[in-house]
Amino acid sequence: MKPPPLILRRLGEVDYATALERMRDFTQQRTDATPDELWLLQHPAVFTQGQAGRSEHLLATGEIPVVQVDRGGQVTYHGPGQWVVYLMIDLRRRTYGVRVLVERMEKAVVATLRHYGIDAAPDAARPGVYVRGKKIASLGLRVRRGCSYHGLALNVDMDLAPFQRINPCGHAGLEVTSMARLLPEHELVMDDVGERLIGRLQLELGR
Repeated sequence: MKPPPLILRRLGEVDYATALERMRDFTQQRTDATPDELWLLQHPAVFTQGQAGRSEHLLATGEIPVVQVDRGGQVTYHGPGQWVVYLMIDLRRRTYGVRVLVERMEKAVVATLRHYGIDAAPDAARPGVYVRGKKIASLGLRVRRGCSYHGLALNVDMDLAPFQRINPCGHAGLEVTSMARLLPEHELVMDDVGERLIGRLQLELGR
């Protein structure tokens, strides 16, 4: 049975705790007939610590709040200039598992970056998408009742300094980059990057 059309929601800037509560509520209340959704948004500055997160990876968080979350992975940073996409996907209905969903998310990010002339790739040893060993996109999911939530974050044009206050994704010394840092002569338009990213996700999820 073909799933209902995917719904795209462009939510602007949303407080992280508010977005997390909305994701949980959506996943808890959805039924077999509920369409899948992609939420495109940005967050005010926040560190998020995954279920397996260890406090030693929080080096000097300062005034930036830390939120404990129920996704996989360690600690990461979200802030303005970074596109976040949350994927509310019924995996049972689409008949593929988490590993396939992660691969499709990675492919969508790689294709988006390729459009801008950035050669990126996933790393089999650690989640996310990288450019010459530097992380440009992070991934983290939770599955409840066969449905995913949380998603991915792509660094477009943001302040990268807060990543130096943590061990990103639990890796000491891991360097983080952004599209703006890799393309200093290119005038990036946030909305254009966001639309391309969710468009590629839509294509990958429909395969």
